[in-house]
Amino acid sequence: MKVGIICAMQCEYDLVTSADFGAGNEIRCALSGMGKVNAAYTALELIREFQPDCIINAGVAGSLRSDIREGAVVVGAQVAYHDVWCGDPNPMGKMDGCPQRFDAHPALLNAAANCREGLHTGLIISGDQFYISEEEDRRQRGLYPDALAVDMESAAIAQVCYRAGVPFLSFRIISDSHDDGHQLDNYMDFWKSMAGKSFEVIQSLINSLPTSF
Repeated sequence: MKVGIICAMQCEYDLVTSADFGAGNEIRCALSGMGKVNAAYTALELIREFQPDCIINAGVAGSLRSDIREGAVVVGAQVAYHDVWCGDPNPMGKMDGCPQRFDAHPALLNAAANCREGLHTGLIISGDQFYISEEEDRRQRGLYPDALAVDMESAAIAQVCYRAGVPFLSFRIISDSHDDGHQLDNYMDFWKSMAGKSFEVIQSLINSLPTSF
C-alpha cells in the first residue's frame, strides 16, 4: 500500500524518516512547514505526485486535558477547525461546504487502536496559532468540550483529503500540557527528553496498517 506521511517541522520529519517501516508498504514522507496553508498545499502536492492510498499526519500537539500529558499519543478519530467561521447558518469551526468535523477512515483508526495500548482517541482541533495560555485553552474547550489536543495542521490536511477522497488519519504526540503555566517550557523539554522515544509509536502504526482498503 502507498502511504503518504506529512510532518510540519524538520525535527518531526527527521524522527519519522529515521524509523524502519519494513518492506510491506511504499512510504513517502513530506515536510509541509507549519500552519494550515502549508499543510493543505503539501497534502495536495502529495496526492497529485504520489497518489497515496492514505495520508497520515504525524507530529506533535498540545494537550487540552489534564489527564493527557507530555509523551502521550492522541489519535484523531475526528479533526476540526477552531479558528474558522463562515457566517450563519454555519456553526463555529465549519468550513462552508464541508462537515464541521472530518472523520478518520475506519481502517486507519482500527490500525491505530491495535498498534499500541494506552492511546487516546478522540477529537483533535486545528488553527493557525501556537497557544501558551490557559485563557486560549478555555476558549477552545468552550467550542469543543470533547477536544483532546490542538495543533496547526490536521484539519487542513483532512479537508484536502476529504475533497480528494483519500483516507486520512492524524496521529499526534503530546509535546506540552496547557494547565500548569509552563507550556513553553514543557514544549522545549519534550524535544530534549522524550521526542525520539515518543515517535517510535509512528513505526508501530505503519506496521499495523491493512494491506488495502
